[in-house]
Amino acid sequence: MADWDGASDSDLKAAGAEPLSDGRRGLRLKGWHIESIKRPILGSLARQELEEKLGTSHLPEMVFGDSSLFLLHVGTGIKLHFNAFDALMGWMQEALPPVEVPAAAKWKFRSKPSQQVILDYDYTFTTPYCGSETSESELEKTILEDGCCSLHWEDCDERIDLAVLSMKEPILFYDEVVLYEDELADNGVSLLTVKVRVMPSCWFLLLRYWLRVDGVLMRLRDTRVYCSFASDDKVKPIIIRENCWREATIESLSVQGFPSGSAAYADPNLISQNLPIVKNKTQRLKIPSSLSEHDGGNFNVSEKQL
Repeated sequence: MADWDGASDSDLKAAGAEPLSDGRRGLRLKGWHIESIKRPILGSLARQELEEKLGTSHLPEMVFGDSSLFLLHVGTGIKLHFNAFDALMGWMQEALPPVEVPAAAKWKFRSKPSQQVILDYDYTFTTPYCGSETSESELEKTILEDGCCSLHWEDCDERIDLAVLSMKEPILFYDEVVLYEDELADNGVSLLTVKVRVMPSCWFLLLRYWLRVDGVLMRLRDTRVYCSFASDDKVKPIIIRENCWREATIESLSVQGFPSGSAAYADPNLISQNLPIVKNKTQRLKIPSSLSEHDGGNFNVSEKQL
């Protein structure tokens, strides 16, 4: 039996999936290497190093800086990855104003009781981050040097096929990786996670930023990414990404008859449909045609590279 729930050896074998070795979480399937890495919360020294890299003195209470999820298409070298550093870079670049809350006076002492902390930054760590994409292929590096089109997302009319996701297929691999979390001095929650699900026909992931400032605001930023497995591992994959941002004040929800108590909003899955959409778009990963033409067999990924 594999070391994650839901996948039996027979299911993995029938799908042609190969679990990763040495206790690592993930698998290889249909030309993809999919792996989740889960590490403890950063210690004080690692936090300080991260602050220096980011150029900030503020970080969420719990940062899982060494945790990540990545999906590598070996034939083309396309790599999608999700990590706290890139997400926090997005937070810094967006630089939203701080949310005004009644408890702000108490929060001035949230970090160091002996030292007043002025909340002049986005303490919710809201991020527009929807993942990172790179290429591990030497060919792609050559394309970049020549100034040709690289990997990027372009708007499209395609949608993720929800019917396929609802099919009763065995789940070959599932995991959830927490990237960072902050309990907002016991006045809510700010949480960034990424979940992945791999089935015989496709993989699907959800990157979710969830914010609840008790009595004030809720914010949900979901990024869903989907890829159907191709019959030929060397063919460039079709990867669809949907971004949906929702947001509402507690006051606006109360006017509509929803409860104002924070207990009613503990689970974003239960409240998400009641939050108005403020941004919604679908994109497709644009991949240089040259990447699909090279011999994927010449691109070998060693354990050290991963």
